[in-house]
Amino acid sequence: MTTQLTAFIAVTLYLSCTVLLMMKLRGAAKVATLSKQRILIPGFLGLGAHLITLSMSMMSPLGINIGFFTALSLVSAFITLFTLVSALRHPIEILGIVVMPVAAFTMAADLATTSVHLLPPGSPGGLIFHVITSVIAYSILGLAALHAIVLSVQNNFLHKHQPGGLIRLLPPLTTMESLLFDAIIIGFACLSLSLVSGMVFLENMFAQHLAHKTILSILAWLVFAVLLIGRWRLGWRGRTAIRWTLGGFISLMLAYFGSKFVLEIILASS
Repeated sequence: MTTQLTAFIAVTLYLSCTVLLMMKLRGAAKVATLSKQRILIPGFLGLGAHLITLSMSMMSPLGINIGFFTALSLVSAFITLFTLVSALRHPIEILGIVVMPVAAFTMAADLATTSVHLLPPGSPGGLIFHVITSVIAYSILGLAALHAIVLSVQNNFLHKHQPGGLIRLLPPLTTMESLLFDAIIIGFACLSLSLVSGMVFLENMFAQHLAHKTILSILAWLVFAVLLIGRWRLGWRGRTAIRWTLGGFISLMLAYFGSKFVLEIILASS
């Protein structure tokens, strides 16, 4: 089975699940009798095909490819996984309408480009652990940022006294805030492991090509640390929590994807 075929299957399943979710949320009679679990099945199958596609595009005799678009596709796969699993327990399936098309797009972009950044064969286990924890941290905190955006939309609708439409499809504000901070706590723990493992296993995290990534990652860690302390000691919530979450996420994305984009796309083509 070729990479293009598995990618086509993944995209088809992702979009099918997205359409079913949209029909379900709009109350279409054709899917009214389907349970949420059955509607999410194409999403999980699409995720499986996505992961198979990634395994074929990442693994080679020359090493493990973690180029810009491949890393973007990998992060989107993790975000899709966390979203689908969370949707089984909480009424947040509306997020899948955004997450799965984005995952399909990043996978297509990965296959359409030639960005390559190889981890050579025999790379230390500590380095691989650093990469894995980094990807998981970016994914979970990216999902937290998505929760923050949705929470902001909810807040705006409620402040305008327009509780209908989109708001009816979302969990209560308290549930969304709880899910937001659950994601932040887990993502913060993974980010902490990523930074510690980088300091231990990378020769020099402040070398010229890593300095911006390291500084911005530490800044993001500090932002999320302050947010969690503010939540614990001062009860931060609502707009304050949203702003700090998005600020930390932007810093984190600039740290990883910003530096990779400059090094692998802009400088490589100049």
